[in-house]
Amino acid sequence: PEKTAKRRAKHLNVHQAGKSDCGVKSNIKSIPGVMTIRGCAYAGSKGVVWGPIKDMVHISHGPVGCGQYSWGSRRNYYVGTTGIDSFVTLQFTSDFQEKDIVFGGDKKLVKVIDEIQELFPLNHGITIQSECPIGLIGDDIEAVSRAKSKEFDGKTIVPVRCEGFRGVSQSLGHHIANDAVRDWIFDKLEPEGKSKFEPTPYDVAIIGDYNIGGDAWSSRILLEEMGLRVIAQWSGDGSLAELEATPKAKLNILHCYRSMNYISRHMEEKFGIP
Repeated sequence: PEKTAKRRAKHLNVHQAGKSDCGVKSNIKSIPGVMTIRGCAYAGSKGVVWGPIKDMVHISHGPVGCGQYSWGSRRNYYVGTTGIDSFVTLQFTSDFQEKDIVFGGDKKLVKVIDEIQELFPLNHGITIQSECPIGLIGDDIEAVSRAKSKEFDGKTIVPVRCEGFRGVSQSLGHHIANDAVRDWIFDKLEPEGKSKFEPTPYDVAIIGDYNIGGDAWSSRILLEEMGLRVIAQWSGDGSLAELEATPKAKLNILHCYRSMNYISRHMEEKFGIP
């Protein structure tokens, strides 16, 4: 169509000898709310960092489309039984409707968490991945998380403020997800001496490997054959217990710098892990 052709004319050009590029207009920010192959902050948090943590249930809090989009496109392999101790391939959404945007979605979120506890009682924790409307209407997902955590005997429930419009690439979503680990996992760990985890001098963590097609497993085999003990994978085939154990590592081995440099720097500063 003529209108579309005009808009896309800048995205196609012929390369001419001697020129450094062909003048194609690319690498520009996506328009928030418009479906694009490039991810948003929500995609960076739910689709990359939190989604592969297998023993936690990750709620896509908002309309159904975002959850569907982040659910069907990645091959984060894991060991476990779906619906029992692993939930990666299931999609949980609060399925926001127009009335929820008018009246608020907190009550719906409470109901979703209750249903998850009833249907999947062996889950080890829950995250709330907020989509665009949640930030726009101001739902208090932090208050819901604290209240439900208290109700379920201190269960780990993490609110993640990863509304898509906060960043039009995935990178900010990685950062927000890392900050949620810092604030809602690390800062709530038991004091030294009470932990059940027994450290060794050879403990390492694989940070920023999402086990796309099983690559984290290959890395783990090599490291363990070298005599190291891998105590955590972030976050492919990973678990909540591994997140909690990571501050005891002697070394963080960083694979995807873009997604995990923030939390790795934090661990170096706070826990002295190089």
